[in-house]
Amino acid sequence: MKLGVNIGYWGLGLTSEQQLELVKEAEAADYSIVWAAEAYGSDAASVLGWLAAGTSKIDIGSAIFQMPARTPAMTAMTAATLDQLSNGRFRMGIGPSGPQVSEGWHGVRFAKQMQRTREYVDVLRMALARERVVYDGETITLPLPDGPGKALKLTIGTVQEEIPIYLAAIGPNNVSLTGEIADGWLPIMLSPEHIDDFKRLLDEGAAKSGRSLEGFDIAPSVSVRIDDDLEAARDTMRPFLGLYIGGMGSKKKNFYTALVSRYGFEEQAGRVQDLYLDGHKEEACAAIPDELIDMVSLAGPIDHIRERMRAFKEAGVTTLSTTPIAFSPEERVEQVRTLARLRDEL
Repeated sequence: MKLGVNIGYWGLGLTSEQQLELVKEAEAADYSIVWAAEAYGSDAASVLGWLAAGTSKIDIGSAIFQMPARTPAMTAMTAATLDQLSNGRFRMGIGPSGPQVSEGWHGVRFAKQMQRTREYVDVLRMALARERVVYDGETITLPLPDGPGKALKLTIGTVQEEIPIYLAAIGPNNVSLTGEIADGWLPIMLSPEHIDDFKRLLDEGAAKSGRSLEGFDIAPSVSVRIDDDLEAARDTMRPFLGLYIGGMGSKKKNFYTALVSRYGFEEQAGRVQDLYLDGHKEEACAAIPDELIDMVSLAGPIDHIRERMRAFKEAGVTTLSTTPIAFSPEERVEQVRTLARLRDEL
């Protein structure tokens, strides 16, 4: 099992120089990849370009590029540029974001996500192969048929023969689609105890396209807090989990509430969501079960962290993409180093 490091969004606690130093530490410790995120603050592409310039070995990845923020052609342009800037070290994670961001920030209807994702990846692969892009889909038509649009092809190539495409997916249908059309999977809040259910979905998707999943990368994002005080470590995870389970969506549509409900926490997830949406955020976070935190995070003393890392490895995770939670840049660096030592002990 390889290690990755998630630096999340730029501007949340780290300067650009501190962020780069953290990534250099990860590179020195043989981490496989650094991932950058975007929501409605920093964009991932600019951050990845900055990190590519300051590193030489570690891969750079988008986790994720928001599909509603970019046409597939723009995403292909960005991917090819980053692959050139990094000398072939770019991996592309894409995802639909959520309805509130898609419709509230980008003005793009959150609809037909399965079909949109399938067609988006089709156009991405066509563009990155430097074919003339002609596509007649349900959600994408290129060129537009009733104007001066011309079928174009990308004017620059990539260093890699093919840039790996990862999908961020947690819903059953989307996970199956990932197995069918993608090179890797970027789940969040993944429980190794429940990974077999997801693997069946990935296999079902792969069977539809008649392909093997050999070399397919399972790369969950996992928050980390190494602390001898188990309860204190768990408490650092509560705001993140509370936001996603409680507030990352509406009462009717929250993918993360649905996910932990499938893990067996339906009643608790509903209570967290009710409290969060009613404005009682601290109570919502306090209501998250310890068992759930332990399932989806790396939080606690060294021995506990080692045990949970082993659980992810034995479950078939190929890249454990870690997000160190710390209260100083130095502490983040130390957690990156510690995780590397634990990886080597597994």
